[in-house]
Amino acid sequence: MTNTSSLDSSALKPRLFDINYHRRQTLLSFALLLPAAAAVLILIVYPLYQVLDISFRDGKVMNFARIGELPLGFGNYARVLTDPLFWRSTLNSALYVGGSVGGAFLVGLGTALLLNKQLPGNRILRTIVLIPWAVPGVIVAIMFLWVLDGSFGVFNAMLRSLGLLQGEMPWFVDSRTSLLAVVLPTIWKTYPLITLTILAALQSIPKELYEAANVDGATNPQQFGYITWPGIQTASFLVIMISALGVFRDVDIIFATTGGGPAHATETLALYVYKEAFHYFRMGTATAVGTLMIAAAFLIAVSMAALARRSKF
Repeated sequence: MTNTSSLDSSALKPRLFDINYHRRQTLLSFALLLPAAAAVLILIVYPLYQVLDISFRDGKVMNFARIGELPLGFGNYARVLTDPLFWRSTLNSALYVGGSVGGAFLVGLGTALLLNKQLPGNRILRTIVLIPWAVPGVIVAIMFLWVLDGSFGVFNAMLRSLGLLQGEMPWFVDSRTSLLAVVLPTIWKTYPLITLTILAALQSIPKELYEAANVDGATNPQQFGYITWPGIQTASFLVIMISALGVFRDVDIIFATTGGGPAHATETLALYVYKEAFHYFRMGTATAVGTLMIAAAFLIAVSMAALARRSKF
């Protein structure tokens, strides 16, 4: 037996060493990727599978461990798609994401163009610009609750001093202004990332292009249209996509300021999911909306990536 096993092992050794160098490198590469692939499966793929599976479970249980025992069906999706509040939340989400990201992009673009100039204290200004990004959303919400307070808020005091407002204006309580009131703090928190991304893109544009444009007599709008915008276009689309996805799923500012009110005027899809899951314990409905949100986020990402690929510079 000993002689046979030694013969077998001696026969295997040459086979192992016969493996060529590239094949061993390939095996090594797969071996190194294996932990990352396992992490992706455990942390991303399996939770997504669970969300998708629960979204097809009809019924309501208080014990989450028994959700898998509920029958499969499309009842949750039918209930969601026929719920007027879901469509109102969808419209609110579109307005909230569009207003927040659009406003943040304009502020971020203006700030980046300003910081790209040779100004005294430029490094300190760049650090100050980053501060809103580091502030937690709940703290931002509390700040703006004070700023936009109907009686003692700074914003109302400014409007009164300019003669634009008489009396009190409860921005977060009035259904006509509450969505605007939650968009403003989101813009304040979102614009620093856009500023930094566009500023990095601006600094990669060769200065010789501007020198040549000045020699040719190009105006500032022409320089922006033919040099600056093509130079920052790709970065702009990418940061808009990242910001839009972040705002789309965020719930902290709205939850801390209005809670989705008044009369669902500021209730977005993210808050709709939260209420379905933890107020009414309808996990199937909540995961169905979550699945639809994932699909919407995927469409946003694909469309913005397509726009970014079209840019030429």
